[in-house]
Amino acid sequence: MTRTLPSYVQDAWWEPAEGARTTEVRDASTGEPVALVSTDGLDVAAALEHARQVGHHSLAPLTFHQRAILLKRMALALTERKGELYELSARTGATKADSWVDIDGGIGVLFAYSSRGRREMPQSTVYLDGPVEPLSKDGSFLGRHIATTLPGVAVQINAFNFPVWGSLEKLAPAFLAGMPTLIKPATPTGYVAEHMVRILAETGLLPAGSVQIVSGSARDLLDHLRLGDTVGFTGSASTADGLRGHAAVQDRGVRFTAETDSINASVLGPDAVPGTPEFDAYVRGLVAEMTSKAGQKCTAIRRAIVPSGMSDAVAEAVRERIAAKVVVGDPRAEGVTMGPLASVEQRDEVLRQVGRLTDGGAEVLVGGGGAIDVLLADGSRGDADGGAFVAPTLLRFADPEAEALHSIEAFGPVSSLVEYGSAEQAAELVGRGGGSLVTSVASHDGAFVADLTRRIAPHNGRILLLDRDDARSSTGHGSPLPMLVHGGPGRAGGGEELGGIRSVLHHMQRTAIQGSPAMLTAVTGVWHPGAPVSAAGEHPFRKSLAELRIGDQVVSAPREVTLDDIEHFARFTGDEFYAHMDEEAAAANPFFPGRVAHGYLLVSFAAGLFVEPAPGPVLANTGLEHLKFMTPVSPGDSIRVTLTAKQITPRETEEYGEVRWDAVLENQHDEVVAKYDVLTYVAKTR
Repeated sequence: MTRTLPSYVQDAWWEPAEGARTTEVRDASTGEPVALVSTDGLDVAAALEHARQVGHHSLAPLTFHQRAILLKRMALALTERKGELYELSARTGATKADSWVDIDGGIGVLFAYSSRGRREMPQSTVYLDGPVEPLSKDGSFLGRHIATTLPGVAVQINAFNFPVWGSLEKLAPAFLAGMPTLIKPATPTGYVAEHMVRILAETGLLPAGSVQIVSGSARDLLDHLRLGDTVGFTGSASTADGLRGHAAVQDRGVRFTAETDSINASVLGPDAVPGTPEFDAYVRGLVAEMTSKAGQKCTAIRRAIVPSGMSDAVAEAVRERIAAKVVVGDPRAEGVTMGPLASVEQRDEVLRQVGRLTDGGAEVLVGGGGAIDVLLADGSRGDADGGAFVAPTLLRFADPEAEALHSIEAFGPVSSLVEYGSAEQAAELVGRGGGSLVTSVASHDGAFVADLTRRIAPHNGRILLLDRDDARSSTGHGSPLPMLVHGGPGRAGGGEELGGIRSVLHHMQRTAIQGSPAMLTAVTGVWHPGAPVSAAGEHPFRKSLAELRIGDQVVSAPREVTLDDIEHFARFTGDEFYAHMDEEAAAANPFFPGRVAHGYLLVSFAAGLFVEPAPGPVLANTGLEHLKFMTPVSPGDSIRVTLTAKQITPRETEEYGEVRWDAVLENQHDEVVAKYDVLTYVAKTR
């Protein structure tokens, strides 16, 4: 019997009662039943409340670093069992290459956010967003922005095309932010997402209530959301518009972000004629986007915009490459490079949209509807009964102003060629799509690329600039990366999924805090000038992380800077800039009173003033940040340095952590000479 796909809610697997209404999910290549799906009797409201209560209380108290380490362990667990996911993915119509993008790509997002969380976020539950803002002349009143975890649940509503990547690229930033997630996968491929959650649940790594999945319909899901909850949606623009208008979003303050279908474009530069590396890269990219995931990608190229007179050459090159490189069939058959669409219903919808495009003025150059000869799982060729296959299809519009070209998307292996006469017209055609996730430009003409990029950037979330120098190393037109924004304006949804730490902050509240240095230090865990310090007792460099405290400080004795010091440093380093060596020229400079000390000489002297030289807990100096020289130092002046422990960040998996020190150099007149942060590694224990 075909199994009924369970949901994972309230930290347990749930199945509908016998006799519940079900939806049958079939193998995309053969039409054979894969699973039954039902949520009859599932208490969605209880699942959401479980996330808010149990999930939030188990996940939010963890520091960013602790959450990041869990993400890495989750990624390793999925890697160990990804073969199971590949086997299921083939049933959705995905080839091995398609599954690699989905499965390994999703796991890669977990690794990426784990790394960024440990590198770019503090060992804390509060994220500092931006610098300190002085609000009083005497420094007693300050302001700055912090970000803290939202108190609700991150609901993700996913499309059918990437059941693993689509889930994990939303889960990773929400989890790192400290927000529990409820996954609602699309029914046709939800069994792959369900198995991914099953693997994670079986590891025991998931904090209670932190991850749930609803397998099947959840039409009343938004009815139960409230302030503090978020919705991340991937799917059609029309569905996104309906969700965006829901009372939860409009009236109850639920945050809603969408990544939707878009009429993406690829522009061939006038210089990229046949025989150039750019022309070849353009054709490779176009065919790859038509056939990868059978064109079922929100980032796929829908409009191939080429110079006047070039459409025939591009069409012929596309035709030849498809004939030479593309084998359509069951992904389980050796040699298949393009599988079916995810379902027969999706196939029928794509063919219907192709019909609308041809009715709107397109002519079919390659492919089209009708019977298609495919490679079957047993290695034979034939018409796959029950399979959702569509041939790679290239259309051409003679009229670049045709409305259908810029408004109708066939969500499959379908692209349309159109010609442009100038950079201005190319940019206008890109913009006619109403907002896109990505546009690529293939050209080695810097002036053309710069002009076009400035024109099309407001219409795109991402732009790929493709030329001979990056053609081999480029990740491609349709590949979102965790460190770059994935989203786009207008029809593309207006969201910004991914994009490094930016996407983590989507799940946090940015709040301005105002108060005294002492209170800001207490809230943030970062020392602010004017907050209490401790300058008595043992030198801070003799203290381990276990002993060191925020505000521990050392004030050095003064050191005179002599003319001999300046000249020795100049000769020793080779830095004989006139301000250090020529009194008359230096005095003519409006910024100097005469010869002055090198800034880096002063920083070096400062190190000599505050460093404790004997071996101890301080292991290494890893850099300086925010260095600013403020007052020139002349021969005969004295400098002293005040060094204060500003931020302490233990590393979860190491025997040391990072200490950030606030360094201030002053002269004999108490004027600030320089400010900067010193970064050091310090052992956790002596």
